[in-house]
Amino acid sequence: MTQYLLSVVTPSGGTGEHVQPPPEELEPIMARVAQLRSDMQEAGVWVFAGGLEAPSTATVLRPSGDDVLLVDGPFAEGKEYLGGFTVVDVPDLDDALDWGRRTVAAIGLPIEVRPFSW
Repeated sequence: MTQYLLSVVTPSGGTGEHVQPPPEELEPIMARVAQLRSDMQEAGVWVFAGGLEAPSTATVLRPSGDDVLLVDGPFAEGKEYLGGFTVVDVPDLDDALDWGRRTVAAIGLPIEVRPFSW
């Protein structure tokens, strides 16, 4: 079995901030996500998942000689950011892509599938 990261690619709306859908759109998405998690757990592939706060809540630690600097805000400004993720443990890339497709269907956002390198 190999672990894969299914990353939720979230648009920033051009502001660098999280743009949350209105409740009437968000509620069915969250219901589909809950069902997907249940399906993953039932299949024995779910390892861990979580959503992330907006990039503006980030603190970046940067090396600076022998010191480490703390910088508020995201590492880089962009039109998209990592909004959440799921880790699955599956036999191969094809299975990871199948779960990625189901995640796209549940959330409606692009999903990047990437294997862990141990």
